[in-house]
Amino acid sequence: MDAAALAQTYYDAIDDGDYDALREALAPDFQHVRPDRTLDGRDAFVAFMRDDRPRTDTSHVVDAVYEGADGVAARGRLLGPEGELFAFVDVFETADGAIAAVRTYASDVDATATTD
Repeated sequence: MDAAALAQTYYDAIDDGDYDALREALAPDFQHVRPDRTLDGRDAFVAFMRDDRPRTDTSHVVDAVYEGADGVAARGRLLGPEGELFAFVDVFETADGAIAAVRTYASDVDATATTD
């Protein structure tokens, strides 16, 4: 699977609550760095998404994908039932057909909205 497809799988799995698909897309030593926390390891990240994230009623809208040599960057918006929560850019590093790392940059993140 190429990097853009892996990124889409990541968003789809989170939005659909498909934690098996999310786990399959991530490398064992996956790391997610975001404005409010860093999660180290695939299992820790999947457990957080499944059990601890503040909101699960959100969806990712990807407006653009930029391809690079070792991954992609996705620019989009996180939506809740009340509308847009914040804009984001996720930078995905991929290796051996899996997502090795995601670094999230977000604008106007409300502490109650920080989810994915």
